[in-house]
Amino acid sequence: MNLLVRILFSIALLWNGHAHSLAKSQPAKDLVTPVMAEEVPAPGKRVRQVAPEYESTQVYHTLYLPTDWQKGKTYPVLVEYTGNKAPFCGSTGEVKGANLGYGLSGGKGFIWVSMPYVQKGKKENTVKWWGDRQATIDYCKVNLPRICKAFGGDPDNLFVCGFSRGAIACGYLGLADDEIAAFWKGMIAHDHFDGQRKWGYPKSDRASALKRLARLKGRPVLVCGSANDYLKEHTDLGAFTFLPVPVAKIFKIPDGPVIHSHTDLWAHRESPTRQTARAWLQKQICSNK
Repeated sequence: MNLLVRILFSIALLWNGHAHSLAKSQPAKDLVTPVMAEEVPAPGKRVRQVAPEYESTQVYHTLYLPTDWQKGKTYPVLVEYTGNKAPFCGSTGEVKGANLGYGLSGGKGFIWVSMPYVQKGKKENTVKWWGDRQATIDYCKVNLPRICKAFGGDPDNLFVCGFSRGAIACGYLGLADDEIAAFWKGMIAHDHFDGQRKWGYPKSDRASALKRLARLKGRPVLVCGSANDYLKEHTDLGAFTFLPVPVAKIFKIPDGPVIHSHTDLWAHRESPTRQTARAWLQKQICSNK
């Protein structure tokens, strides 16, 4: 090996070592929620679906099949409800704007469904509060079993989740009656909870919320973020795990799409908090029903 070749070889070794060290020091990239598409469901795709009862309307839900999805296999399901439209924090209130379920799953191992709030008149989704509450509840009752049957959702591992309005929805909708309450293995609610305070809609009071919460029958709830402390006084109703979410430490706000600490994007970046949330989910999946 002549001198020039030896020099070039040494430079290449040094560069490879530096590049490897640099790669190790670079933080993992944030997750990016797949954009909703008008396509046939497929692994790694998030698609718009319209239920047969709502053909010729603008009412829809989204379906995401994980990157490791295979026909004939079963997968746990994250059923998400979005927050209200709130420009101050970047929440669109739209079904296609949901993010929490994708952050919790990382796009693998879980079917992820974002359910609509059906507007009064049943012609479109609503981006503020509940619309036609009973129609919204019925939509989930009818379509969640359909989705599970068609795409391998595991009926023994269904989790309802949501951010802000969606966190309230876990109880206000997800525990509205015995039929829908029976779906859930557990729930994950971030920033707010049904019964934390009285809002301007019927039966938002604490007493009504506690009656709904009794339908949990001790099942597990991951209580994330803030505006949910009253649950610490009612640990007899559910297996509550409280998880503070230090958004301002995870992100340097404003940080890309994260413009406020009230956000459903906190699980899109690697953090001990996300690790805890994902470990909680895996523990529930592995436990007996």
